[in-house]
Amino acid sequence: MGIAETIKSNKSLKKFVHYLLIPSGQARPRLWVKCFVNPFYHKRGKNSVIRRRTRIDVLPFNPFSLGEGSTIEDFSTINNGVGAVIIGNNSRIGIGNVVIGPVTVGNNVILAQNIVMSGLNHGYEDIHLPIHKQPVSTAPIFIEDDSWIGANAVVTAGVTIGKHCVVAAGAVVTKDIPPFSIAVGNPARVIKQYNKETGKWEKV
Repeated sequence: MGIAETIKSNKSLKKFVHYLLIPSGQARPRLWVKCFVNPFYHKRGKNSVIRRRTRIDVLPFNPFSLGEGSTIEDFSTINNGVGAVIIGNNSRIGIGNVVIGPVTVGNNVILAQNIVMSGLNHGYEDIHLPIHKQPVSTAPIFIEDDSWIGANAVVTAGVTIGKHCVVAAGAVVTKDIPPFSIAVGNPARVIKQYNKETGKWEKV
């Protein structure tokens, strides 16, 4: 049995290791993790940039990677506490984005400002327990290559946005968006798709 499996199988040991990595009740890793663990454990591609005023809440027990030529802009938050955050090549995570894993962003993706995408959901079913004490569930989000998501959009857990899609500003995406589509609204709906036979974007 490996170290990770040993820790996971022992509740007391798991709690202690978690305390060493993150202060109780917090999401941000301890300074020693940020300085001495993350730079060696997580992957950064050539010419990638993480702006100084970002909050990178990444921990060693889930993957985080930033592809070549990609940028995470100021005031964004990246959190891999409950699932991996993988960002492809030449993609831009705009100012003030919140990305909570599990999330995979493809290559050449543009995320505008103040977008929230979270692969995490809180349980609420037990009315005798505060929501923050109930189990969480996760469902991965996938943003495929060449897509553009407008400012203030929300992408919910379990959603896939297909290749070369445009999601309008302020949209709330609760269902998959097929490739080569334009989606708007709350909940987001597809209003145009690219027709390969005519070579035009056509209304649905």
